[in-house]
Amino acid sequence: MLRNKEVQAHLLTMCVISLVAIAAAAFFSVAATLLITIVSILLISISLLFTKKRYREIEKLSGYLRQIHSGDYTLDVRDNVEGELSILKNEIYKVTIMLSEQRVLLQKDKIQLTNAISDISHQLKTPLTSMMMMSDLLSTPDLPAEKRMEFTRNLRNQLERLEWLVSSLLKLSKIDAGTTQFKNEPILVEKLVQKALENLLIPIEIKDQTVSISCGKSITILGDFHWTAEALINILKNCVEHTPVGGTITISCNDNVLFTEISITDTGIGIAKEDLPNIFKRFYKGKNASKESVGIGLAMAHRIITSQNGDIEVKSKKGEGTSFRIKFYKQVI
Repeated sequence: MLRNKEVQAHLLTMCVISLVAIAAAAFFSVAATLLITIVSILLISISLLFTKKRYREIEKLSGYLRQIHSGDYTLDVRDNVEGELSILKNEIYKVTIMLSEQRVLLQKDKIQLTNAISDISHQLKTPLTSMMMMSDLLSTPDLPAEKRMEFTRNLRNQLERLEWLVSSLLKLSKIDAGTTQFKNEPILVEKLVQKALENLLIPIEIKDQTVSISCGKSITILGDFHWTAEALINILKNCVEHTPVGGTITISCNDNVLFTEISITDTGIGIAKEDLPNIFKRFYKGKNASKESVGIGLAMAHRIITSQNGDIEVKSKKGEGTSFRIKFYKQVI
């Protein structure tokens, strides 16, 4: 009987323990579910807040891009916060700066183009007006034969000048537009100088000028033979025009490990000090420029040389002559 009571007590204890365990499990299950629910709600709330913040930042970026599209490049969208949006902002800012710089350059190009067209129109207008006048005079029935020959000769001179001007402007325009492909071939400097002088032998002979050449037969440069000869022709032409009868033009060459230099010196009237910084600007005419000069030859020579990894500088003293120093570098520095 006693043993039965002990068994019953034990069974009752086990039942109580089971009930407590079940109750505890149920409690913890409810607590865990509640905790998970609370954490989920917090995470969703944080995610919504973060997403809303990102939408606000994206909306700001959209507004920034709209302002850029309308031409306003003054805004600064950069920030120092880490994250993908911060990286995007910084990249957009870089693009904005690039667009702003390109806009300035395009504006400068537009102004230069307008000025160039104006200058070209002015340069073409003078010979065209002169030719129209001479054409009218040539149509006069009772014009003397001598005058007719004189006007015909002047008309031909104007046409030749006009042809040279148009040809030079086309060449310069091609170089400026980057459509000219300069060759990169070895050029014998002595042969280059001789080629350039061929076009000026008649005016040199008429003015009884002396040309002295001192260039080693083996000195070479890398470049385009015909375009470089064109540059030298324009420089030598300037020297011939501004050197008096009986004057001297000296051409010398120097070669070292860095560059090859071609020096052209004359005993002419020289260039005024205030004109020196501007002689390579197109359509610029110095105080000593001839009436026929249009101010394009030296500008074209400068563009040809600098486009072939070269450099040109000029030194002059009024009444003592001018010296052009042309350097062709052997490597980009």
